[in-house]
Amino acid sequence: MSYSTVLPVTWDDIDRDAGRLAAQAVVRRPWDGILAIARGGLVPATLVAHQLNIRRIDVIAIATYDDRSRRSPDILQMPRIDGDGAGWLVVDDLVDTGVTIRMVRTIYPRITVAVLYTKPLGHALTDAFVRSMPQDTWIHFPWDHADDPSVAPE
Repeated sequence: MSYSTVLPVTWDDIDRDAGRLAAQAVVRRPWDGILAIARGGLVPATLVAHQLNIRRIDVIAIATYDDRSRRSPDILQMPRIDGDGAGWLVVDDLVDTGVTIRMVRTIYPRITVAVLYTKPLGHALTDAFVRSMPQDTWIHFPWDHADDPSVAPE
């Protein structure tokens, strides 16, 4: 996919938007824990966990692309969550095409999904988000060091 727009997101934007995400009614409730999607979801998950005073954070790592080529999802690290995900909040930076979140929802069908940003192809997979972006927008996060938007985040 080619991107018509590049949107730089700053650390201040992430901090502000994580606070907005944590303030939403669907997110602001007691949770057994937070599931962060590595790598992009690690910072937002930590910020949301602080906002909600949640200490239990687990991580799932799913690779949906390798260098410049997309591939089928590959789970690199599984969390230690028993059951169907009920009582858990998954946090990520972005739902782009929805490949990663679909996999998480397959494993944990009752998990609640909260993301900072969503695009149209992944929008219906979220329970809470802060901002919707056009599908052809490359979001450049402050932790992204690659200058090449040809590798899309998931």
